[in-house]
Amino acid sequence: MHRVLLIAVPLFGLCIALEWLWGRLTGRDNYRLPDAISSLSQGVLSLAVAAVTPLFQSGLYAWALPHLALLPASTWSGAWGWVVAIVVYDFCDYWLHRVSHESALFWAAHAVHHQSEHFNLTTALRQESFYAVMGAPFFLPMALLGLPVDLYLGAGLFVLLYQFWIHTELIGRLGWLDRVFSTPSNHRVHHAVNPGYLDKNYGAVLVIWDRMFGTFAEETERCVYGTVKPLRSWYPLQAVGQFYGELL
Repeated sequence: MHRVLLIAVPLFGLCIALEWLWGRLTGRDNYRLPDAISSLSQGVLSLAVAAVTPLFQSGLYAWALPHLALLPASTWSGAWGWVVAIVVYDFCDYWLHRVSHESALFWAAHAVHHQSEHFNLTTALRQESFYAVMGAPFFLPMALLGLPVDLYLGAGLFVLLYQFWIHTELIGRLGWLDRVFSTPSNHRVHHAVNPGYLDKNYGAVLVIWDRMFGTFAEETERCVYGTVKPLRSWYPLQAVGQFYGELL
């Protein structure tokens, strides 16, 4: 995982620079320096925490696997196993993401990702610091299927990296892809605070879960971003702790 991130992070930086440049050249620049720095600071903080959280995630999963598995690991050998792992991981992530908007405790951890009032590739890096630990039990259904630890971790990494490109306003509607996958259009809706867009489009890779469970909304009007209760600080620790105080 860390090797992949060492490659991905510089590529993300290049993509952010290209998005900013293209926005400037086309008159569609939606970058604001304090906001971008705030988002990137959250990304650095989450990376620091991510140095240890995978140990907890993989440890929990490895412990649960022999106790829960209904199928042998050999069932998932080959490319088919990776496809199943990604789809099942995405399904589990849908429910974690949905609970994170419907539960005050989980929202306190997840809200930092939604605080930016701009929607660009730096928003993708505005990640939660403790969300992965809190959400780890949601993926134990994968252990029921007997999916090995490497498929669990690999699927999680794929789903995480996939979501980078959908945080942009520079890519419009994508036809039939919008009906199946989480795309920039669908994810703009998810980050919006427009009344008709709140708590919609939770799917990370596939939007079919939203269509199945009644949480899908199509992009029909300009999105207004942020949280219903706006953040009035650029400081990373204040952003992370904004909603925890309300739980006391």
